[in-house]
Amino acid sequence: MSSPAEYYNSLPPISKAYGTLCFFTTVLVQLQILDPGLLYFSYPYVFKSFQIWRLFTSFFFLGKFSINFGIRLLMIARYGVQLEKGSFEKRTADFLWMMIFGATSLLVSGTPTCYVLQTNESILLRVKFISILIGSGTVCYSLSRDLFVGYSYG
Repeated sequence: MSSPAEYYNSLPPISKAYGTLCFFTTVLVQLQILDPGLLYFSYPYVFKSFQIWRLFTSFFFLGKFSINFGIRLLMIARYGVQLEKGSFEKRTADFLWMMIFGATSLLVSGTPTCYVLQTNESILLRVKFISILIGSGTVCYSLSRDLFVGYSYG
């Protein structure tokens, strides 16, 4: 690939759409066009105030512009593409269903008083699926000096 535009155009559709939504949501928050307080998931706001968008937006905000933002965006591109072009090749609907099922599981398993952004867990879910599907070897990543996660299966 000779340019970033060619790389972007070569991405599979679901990974491209998710990465783009994450990038632009974060940019809008950083430019103070969008309030980050409207993005996090909260049971009381969703079920008492009917702020249904919180079910989705908590998966799109990657945090402040920093090295962690870059790492998370690269992980979406690398691991999402690896899954979509590997195990889910020519099965885009199955990949989308896996993401929806994983997101729903994360939302249901949260505590009712929890106020969270689900982006890290969503990325971790993809890393776990990749490590399971690879079958052997280790998949490791670190989003900060305080968090190091690794999976080894096989």
